[in-house]
Amino acid sequence: MFHIKTMNKIAAVGLERLPADTYAVGDDTANEDGILVRSAKLHDYAFPDTLWAIARAGAGVNNIPVDKCSEAGIVVFNTPGANANAVKELVICAMLLASRDVIGGAEWVKAQANTDGVEVADVVEKGKSAFVGPELYRKTLGVVGLGAIGALVANIALSLGMEVYGYDPYLSVDAALRLDRHIKVVKELDALYANSDYITLHLPYMESTKDTVNAAAIAKMKDGVRLINLARGGLVNDADLIAALESGKVACYATDFPNNKLVAAPHVVALPHLGASTPESEDNCAVMAANELRDFLENGNIKNSVNFPNVIMERSGVQRLCVIHRNVPAVIASITTQLGDDGVNVENMTNKSKGEYAYTMVDVGSPVGEKIIEHIRRVPGVIRMRVI
Repeated sequence: MFHIKTMNKIAAVGLERLPADTYAVGDDTANEDGILVRSAKLHDYAFPDTLWAIARAGAGVNNIPVDKCSEAGIVVFNTPGANANAVKELVICAMLLASRDVIGGAEWVKAQANTDGVEVADVVEKGKSAFVGPELYRKTLGVVGLGAIGALVANIALSLGMEVYGYDPYLSVDAALRLDRHIKVVKELDALYANSDYITLHLPYMESTKDTVNAAAIAKMKDGVRLINLARGGLVNDADLIAALESGKVACYATDFPNNKLVAAPHVVALPHLGASTPESEDNCAVMAANELRDFLENGNIKNSVNFPNVIMERSGVQRLCVIHRNVPAVIASITTQLGDDGVNVENMTNKSKGEYAYTMVDVGSPVGEKIIEHIRRVPGVIRMRVI
């Protein structure tokens, strides 16, 4: 029986992927083998020795201590692309809200209706000029980050009649194939900044992307640029942005990550982190997270991990050894030598690395004794091992 702790409300359609006869799932589960989480912060959570994996029902993992997990041999999964359509649609909405003051206009109309002696139908024609703004058609959109979400945004912007520039220094082959051939992919952010009337950010938040949009970056942008950030708040330097809003360099900033300073600043459209807040997105994320967790616990397969390599292998043999180890020489040789010395035949084997960590799966033709398991666990560089 696998024990799974839920740290947030996980969509039922996802939990249904974990059969009740082999999984005990709940928010009160102890000594858990796996965790399903959305936004709960785990940095101060005491991980039990039984924990093998954390599956985040979403893309960002800022709420999970990934480095700590890596050192403990805990695989951290996320669900890239599961919420992509929901975020894509909100990006289009945010661009429209950043162009035409729809929110301000709607609030003004309500204010007129609550004013004694005012007939709304009579005043709207005179007052609407305060809320006008440009169309998206024939404007240029710069998409920073061309992953699952960025690619969808770039493609749909073409359908709106926009010219689209894209930038992604880590553009994968799969991501490139998803892009329409009319998107201008540039190698330097400066080219995107100089040509874009609208800029939308779709980057992960890490030390290298912190304050991607700062005073120096803003200075390279068009006057009156409109900036959309539904990715992560830390990608934008708030102080530099507010100064640009006050000067008019940036015409509007639409963000899903408000704070007290931003809400008080002029020309800010602040949304309450609505990017993935659709029933469809929550279902997609829950299903993907549960499937990843189940495949790892039952088969040892890793897909969509942020801290260990993707390693998937069809089952063969009678047992599978799953070894999490450092990416250093001689670990694999030590494992196979130990198995050979004890007369255990290797039916199939795979190994991949990611940075300083690696993962090896070995399918063997006969049951492995506890003595062999302990020998492998003591191999220098091995962090953790289990037998399925």
